[in-house]
Amino acid sequence: VQLQACGGGLVQAGDSLRLSCVATGRTFSRGATAWFRQAPGKEREFVGAISWNGWSGDVPYYADSVKGRFTISRDNAKNTMYLQMSSLKPEDTAVHYCAAKAVQLVGRQPAMYDYWGQGTQVTVSS
Repeated sequence: VQLQACGGGLVQAGDSLRLSCVATGRTFSRGATAWFRQAPGKEREFVGAISWNGWSGDVPYYADSVKGRFTISRDNAKNTMYLQMSSLKPEDTAVHYCAAKAVQLVGRQPAMYDYWGQGTQVTVSS
């Protein structure tokens, strides 16, 4: 199983950016998938996740720091997860990682995820 994240870049505060994460060797819809980020000198932190709920379809979850600004979605036909980031702030600057786990139960701790992408840098200037 391999995850590859892309779409990072240098933007100004208030701009938008969309990250993508493509999975090979595994079907995304089989388990929960998530975005984490890590700024220099800080621990890896949860950004958001998405998992399948048999009643509601894909259900997203967000960290309070990004709620209302970021949107997570999945295109299961393309085996791709997205992170649409809007109203970006300098404090969003970090390497952003995608992750996946074998079951649908969402977790907010990095240790709960089985597979990781290589990370993509997002830099927001003020």
